Amino acid sequence: MAPTVGVVQFPGTNCEFDVVEAVASLGAESVILWHQEADLGGADAVVVPGGFAHGDYLRPGAIARFSPVMESVAAFAAQGRPVVGICNGFQVLTEAGLLPGALQKNAGLKFRCGMTELRVESVDSPLTSRLAVGDVVRIPINHFEGNYTCSDEDLARLRDEDRIVFTYVDNPNGSMGDIAGICNAARNVVGLMPHPERACHDLLGSTDGRLLLGSFLDVA
Repeated sequence: MAPTVGVVQFPGTNCEFDVVEAVASLGAESVILWHQEADLGGADAVVVPGGFAHGDYLRPGAIARFSPVMESVAAFAAQGRPVVGICNGFQVLTEAGLLPGALQKNAGLKFRCGMTELRVESVDSPLTSRLAVGDVVRIPINHFEGNYTCSDEDLARLRDEDRIVFTYVDNPNGSMGDIAGICNAARNVVGLMPHPERACHDLLGSTDGRLLLGSFLDVA
């Protein structure tokens, strides 16, 4: 039976249907999860997609973290179930305490939109089981606050525990340690700034996103 992916929708989310289309192209079902509802709709995996949840007021993800759906996502993650946050979704996961660190304004205060190359640093995550360490994938970015930062202690922990999942080959935003994506200690929650759902068709310039989302569906 095909897995069902729950895709969280906040006011201001704008990538939810891109995720729905991408996972459908890989044979999975989807259900949209409205932020005010706690029911995850029987989802086997959850994606917190990109956009501007609540208009990014205060700071990205700062309001979204209090939505009822996020309590359910946190409980889902605590059960070891797969969760991925993409772009604004990564910001939401850090604000919700599901991942360490924070995303701040890009170096140079410039919005970045374009194709990037990511180096796979760990294959022990829900997004990378179909890849090998050292593989380089082409995945687009689209963000203004994608500059990952954390304490020195958290950075050391991420490195020691092999929790840096992706790094930028050519850092576009100033992220500490060239970090593009990380996972939690239990290795079932991943956040990344690039958009794998936008790299699933030849016409969009890359199909490498299918490897990432295919890995995700493998564990759903």
